[in-house]
Amino acid sequence: MPKPHQAELIYQYPPLSSGTLIKRYKRFFADIELDSGEVVTAHCPNTGPMTGIYIPGNRVWISHSDNPKRKLKYTWELIEVDDNGPAWVGVNTMLPNRVTKLLLEKRCIPELADFEQLKTEVPYGQEKSRVDFLLTDAAGQRTYVEVKNTTWVEGQKALFPDTVTTRGQKHLREMTALLPQERACMLYFINRGDCTSFAPGDTTDPHYGQLLREAVDAGMKVFPCRFDVSPEGLTFQGLATLDL
Repeated sequence: MPKPHQAELIYQYPPLSSGTLIKRYKRFFADIELDSGEVVTAHCPNTGPMTGIYIPGNRVWISHSDNPKRKLKYTWELIEVDDNGPAWVGVNTMLPNRVTKLLLEKRCIPELADFEQLKTEVPYGQEKSRVDFLLTDAAGQRTYVEVKNTTWVEGQKALFPDTVTTRGQKHLREMTALLPQERACMLYFINRGDCTSFAPGDTTDPHYGQLLREAVDAGMKVFPCRFDVSPEGLTFQGLATLDL
């Protein structure tokens, strides 16, 4: 089992329960056997294929909610994998935007630190998109930031996407169309601590890779953000090497 890190957490998980993944089904459900032997059904907040991280029999961690309106009291948060030695991987796709907001507010990424106003889920573009974050500096210059959760790896290289993503393609078209009048950035949230580089997932969606390279050539910035992930929480580790 990975050793807990000692660095300062940028996000702390609530108390988690551990168990073993039995199966995931109907996209949103996961049956998990807790260490006590009880079998529970948890909400799976990742509706994608979870390539390389959906591994029945592996250790998982889940959170518990006291909200009486929730049908499922548990949420699947983490799974332990062994691609490059034991490592935890974040499963909850609702978390990256919350953590990215903290990164931006704490000015953890120098290239995205010069802003006076931060807005979320702002409509823009010809294809009716919503950008995750819109930053505006004192001079009125706007920076559009789109966040993509990234968990698929080959060796120590994080890859996105792990399946064809027409939505992701649309976002790249919209972001490229902003240039050069506005600033546009893709932030790839590498939700595991065993990766040192990032590249587009050309084997799953070559068109996405083509659009990403065209966007970078047009002036879009790419920030592949690395995180140390554990049942304690997440620690920002800086940027991974970009391999286009």
